[in-house]
Amino acid sequence: MWDYVVARRDEILFSSYQHASLVIQCVVLATLIALVVAVLVYRNPRLTSLAGSTTAIGLTIPSFALLGILLTWLGFGVTTSVVALTFYATLPILRNAVVGLAGVDRGTVEAARGIGMSRTATLLRIELPLAWPVVLTGIRVSTQMVMGIAAVAAYVLGPGLGGFIFSGLSRLGGANAVYSVLTGTIFVVVLALLVDLLLVLVGRLTTSRGIRA
Repeated sequence: MWDYVVARRDEILFSSYQHASLVIQCVVLATLIALVVAVLVYRNPRLTSLAGSTTAIGLTIPSFALLGILLTWLGFGVTTSVVALTFYATLPILRNAVVGLAGVDRGTVEAARGIGMSRTATLLRIELPLAWPVVLTGIRVSTQMVMGIAAVAAYVLGPGLGGFIFSGLSRLGGANAVYSVLTGTIFVVVLALLVDLLLVLVGRLTTSRGIRA
């Protein structure tokens, strides 16, 4: 196993970079989409309920099925992977963003409005900062989930470590097949842990001390 990794270290490092880059970019895009949608719906109970139901249903869609459907429209490659990963990444973030914004104390919001803050200023300076820890939890959950789905995206020739997994599975019983699968799997787990540690650091830097306390 060690000899296999050492012999292919450059390929493994490049695939790890591609995997992490794909996941991070999709999560960033998903966060922006989720926050916009959450801001539009969180004040309306019916829309809030609809958003919750949509995220629950979306998470039940098998990743292979979605990739197969997208494949017929978008073809093989990065685009299909990005669309699928962004879709899955948006769901936990949207759910947490709606819950976080809806859970902000209304008295605090009314106090801010009472001293002359506009609705936009109240949203940006009061509601979003107070909801941020809940949103960040959704981002962490989403990142871990999408890190695994990104490996499945190798099915549509997406970039990343999934290539090692699918290559090994396609030739089980052959030389180094198991090592290939293990390499892809282990490095996906390592990347997931490293990115989660990075998000913990981001949370400490972006959450006010009063909220952390």
